Amino acid sequence: MAAGTAAVLGFAGANASAEPVLPVQPAPATVTQTVTVAPQAASVVATPATAAPLEVPTTVAAAPATQAAAETLVPATSGTLAEYFKEKGVVMEPQKASGFTALNIVLPMPRGWSVVPDPNVPDAFTVLADRVGGDGLYTSNAQLKVYKLVGEFDPKEAITHGYVDSQQLFAWQSTDASMGDFGGFPSSIIEGTYRENDLTLNTSRRNVIAASGTDHYLVSLYVTTSASQVVATADATDAIVNGFRVTSPTAAPATPAAPGAPATPAPAAAAPSSAPAAAPLTNTAATATVTATVTVPAEPTQPR
Repeated sequence: MAAGTAAVLGFAGANASAEPVLPVQPAPATVTQTVTVAPQAASVVATPATAAPLEVPTTVAAAPATQAAAETLVPATSGTLAEYFKEKGVVMEPQKASGFTALNIVLPMPRGWSVVPDPNVPDAFTVLADRVGGDGLYTSNAQLKVYKLVGEFDPKEAITHGYVDSQQLFAWQSTDASMGDFGGFPSSIIEGTYRENDLTLNTSRRNVIAASGTDHYLVSLYVTTSASQVVATADATDAIVNGFRVTSPTAAPATPAAPGAPATPAPAAAAPSSAPAAAPLTNTAATATVTATVTVPAEPTQPR
């Protein structure tokens, strides 16, 4: 349901800035996968004619077809992500958009929204706000935070604490939640409503624990609007939530497929013969890099 009038903020090694462009569709991320087919070397040596005929086996062992079942994570009932990391001795180092190169982050910016400085958002990586809509009481906004996680921990265990922050909000009511992976990274997303300053707010909150080389980062995106503006801002908020992407520039290539089961031996031939080994086949896809240049507006508007 993403709107067709959205610019895209990209944080991928250059200073990030933003300027709405009409109309721009967020481009899908390009995934590069290398597939290597193992060569099937065949060398058949004849058996002397005087040798006894080979006995053909009547049963063939089946290749294992067991596939690892998807891991089901059980949401933690207590302990926020910050509390979990503190207990594990993991230091959370806030990151800034300027000069950030560890991850590629795509954050769509709908028409009428702008990047704004907001002192009310601690450790903000960037904040977007609706500068033309709203009800005059609350400014719809998207808050992005990025922390480098220094220390040893289990990302799968950590992400089970992703709901707790939201569930502790005043008068919290969940409408949807999921702990499925996001771009291959452990992730949680929870949506619902809560009360703040006599207002009912509607929010979508995603946490992603992304790996870049040997380092790990917590990437959190909170998209919030007043309940009275949910319908009016639906296109904009859907564009942000559904177009958000996190990828690693150091992602490892895909694991080569396992070799197939060995073929059944053929009966002996009358004369020696051999077949040359097959040449390995390699299928590689090129990676296309798209860079969006945007300009930070001079006029700040602070969401409440």
